Amino acid sequence: MAKEKPRKALQELLQRADNQLCADCAAPNPDWASHTLGILICLNCSGIHRNIPRVSKVKSVRLDAWDDGQVEFMASNGNNAAKAKYESKIPPFYYKPTFSDCQLLREQWIRAKYERKEFIYTEKQEPYSAGYREGFLWKRGRDNGQFLSRKFVLSEREGALKYFNKNEAKEPKAIMKIEHLNATFQPSKIGNPNGLQITYLKDNSTRNIFVYHEDGKEIVDWFNAIRAARFHYLQVAFPGASNVDLVPKLSRNYLKEGYMEKTGPKQTEGFKKRWFTMDDRRLMYFKDPLDAFARGEVFIGSKENRYKVLEGLPPSTQGNHWQHGITIVTPDRKFLFACETESDQLEWIAAFQKVISRPMLPQEYAVEAHFKHKP
Repeated sequence: MAKEKPRKALQELLQRADNQLCADCAAPNPDWASHTLGILICLNCSGIHRNIPRVSKVKSVRLDAWDDGQVEFMASNGNNAAKAKYESKIPPFYYKPTFSDCQLLREQWIRAKYERKEFIYTEKQEPYSAGYREGFLWKRGRDNGQFLSRKFVLSEREGALKYFNKNEAKEPKAIMKIEHLNATFQPSKIGNPNGLQITYLKDNSTRNIFVYHEDGKEIVDWFNAIRAARFHYLQVAFPGASNVDLVPKLSRNYLKEGYMEKTGPKQTEGFKKRWFTMDDRRLMYFKDPLDAFARGEVFIGSKENRYKVLEGLPPSTQGNHWQHGITIVTPDRKFLFACETESDQLEWIAAFQKVISRPMLPQEYAVEAHFKHKP
């Protein structure tokens, strides 16, 4: 009977409104707990907490034995109380990962909150809040694919991220304007758990660079420093905008990536397999997923502007090896693509529909006007 009392109290804890989502990644129905922090977490986050035993000790709510003192501590705390304490001074630009994000982002978020207490003591936010950051990252060579150590400098005052090929070089190899900068973690594509893809515009075409740092904290600090620089740039560019409007614009993950086949503008050449990336309204295609430049880019506007996506290919189409076709109709021409599987086809169509159903913003008309795509 004595064991039943904590068990019943634990079940009541699971029912509490503030404990319905994981305290760290918002996954639904968490049934693990950190009994030293007083929070309910999901199975994935419990694995990360296990790696910081000085701060957090975990148990399964359903499977492990609990004593009365542990249950009472859980009952007097909970996810809302922990959030009020450990997230009290989180900067608006700081990326709060969810269960769909990569392991690295979730691990560094948990360590930042509970181990380093970065959102209690604001001086600990210096690495990404100072408006200036420099250091070395491993950067993938454009032509040979080798990763070499390169010096990077991010300066909000200069409005740019720069990197240098030689340590003592006076002139940077590239200057990436904060205005057009994006960063997204791509561990599987880059082949490194700390792999970050940075993109910027060069002559109105997208340029990719791929970097990593051996230390997970360092690369996540770089990521949040880029977001901070973008946040401060956008605050100046859109003085009336609220944080709620600006934060979604700081960095973006791609709507969809993967292989499709494509044919040229005459639609008589054979279909070629290419790696495609849907980045907001830019559909880019590459020979290889780690290419620095796209072979071509297609602007995807909105249905009001006569853009549409159709399932299948025109009846006369020849030369596609893959059978699951997609036709994108733009005001100028049709683009034909083929997917290997029906599920790929449906995912791509859904990604295109999402973009086409969204009305175009004034600045997107300017992008459409300059848009250069290579057939």
